[in-house]
Amino acid sequence: MKEKIPNQLTMARIFMIPIFVILFYLPEGAHFNGFVSQDHSSVMWVIAAIVFAVASFTDWLDGYLARKWHVVSNFGKFADPLADKMLNMVAFVVLVGLHVVPMWAVAIIICRELAVTGLRLLLVEQGGVVMAAAMPGKIKTATQMLSVIFLFIGNPLYIGTILFYVCVLFTIYSGYDYFAKNMQVFRNAD
Repeated sequence: MKEKIPNQLTMARIFMIPIFVILFYLPEGAHFNGFVSQDHSSVMWVIAAIVFAVASFTDWLDGYLARKWHVVSNFGKFADPLADKMLNMVAFVVLVGLHVVPMWAVAIIICRELAVTGLRLLLVEQGGVVMAAAMPGKIKTATQMLSVIFLFIGNPLYIGTILFYVCVLFTIYSGYDYFAKNMQVFRNAD
């Protein structure tokens, strides 16, 4: 039974995405356990940030449990980074819409994510190998998640902005790293 828990946490992260979006876009005056939000931009953003933080925590927890229990699976190697990408991309699209982060930077992040996902698919197709996340990609994901949380809670001391630009740098570097280490996939292509 415990073998399924890491993958269930990954799936829970995916299901938290619409909850995050719904909470964020609830109108002013929405009720939460008798509490009426009068300031959408602060209360609702913090609630959305909490949901995002819980979803982000499941990323660490599912990986930790999978390694601890030795239940690393191809599904987990595939679904875990996909869930992270979905969660972060939705958050960044919301932040672009609010003019909190620049569109050009989010475009770089999205293009890298699509390119690396395509590379993963080519690797699976050519050799059946599922490319696991490397350390630069893990740093990229961690800084993405932390930047979103800080940006939604008001960006104290510009921590969210700093983390966002660190994430953009690791996005570029980790994308380069993945392609540099897997160029054989293009040499073996028809």
